[in-house]
Amino acid sequence: MVIPIYDNDPLEKSHRAYVTFALIALNVAIFLVQDSASDKTSTLLLVNFALFPVAVSGEAVTGGFMPPSLTLLTYMFLHGGWMHLIFNMLFLWVFGDNVEDAMGHLRFIMFYLMCGIFAAVVHSWIMPRSELPLIGASGAVAGIISAYLILHPKVKVWVLALWRIPIKITAYWALGFWILAQFANLLFDTEESVAWGAHIGGLVAGAVLILFMRRRGVPLFDKTRGGA
Repeated sequence: MVIPIYDNDPLEKSHRAYVTFALIALNVAIFLVQDSASDKTSTLLLVNFALFPVAVSGEAVTGGFMPPSLTLLTYMFLHGGWMHLIFNMLFLWVFGDNVEDAMGHLRFIMFYLMCGIFAAVVHSWIMPRSELPLIGASGAVAGIISAYLILHPKVKVWVLALWRIPIKITAYWALGFWILAQFANLLFDTEESVAWGAHIGGLVAGAVLILFMRRRGVPLFDKTRGGA
């Protein structure tokens, strides 16, 4: 597994990725509330704001006050632990700013939310009777990953290989490997602890939406610079 830590890709249109920073801050703030809450309060947060495929598909009722359709949005701002949060925010930090730069601030927040919603829909379609809660920004972040790969496949990215060895490789190696791993896990991992289907849904949404939501004149596949 490779862990991205920095990309050699300066912003071209915007001076600051305000939405990316705001999303990271919001996710961290909500997790701090989760982490400091009592067990009872944490359970109430999950019951009401996590997404339950069995409720979305209409197979059962979870007992929360939040309509299942709204949990398609709220689920992506909850996380299951520090590592879950850190990995999602790290990917968002490294790759989100350039995708935001290619779209503009307003389109980027719409893109992020749509990727997360579509990820949840795909997960619920694959596992309509699952009673396990779906939480986390992974689906939305997967959309950012596929969008970044379509925009900047030749950009150099610093990653930690085997968790500790820093190396510099092109984005299509770093992210391509991650994407292949998601498809492989979807096919062969029989556990329900990780929502691989949500990752795939986010990847597909990001790959499609970037084609229509990028700013006018923004090229695909690093056509104008041949890599950084």
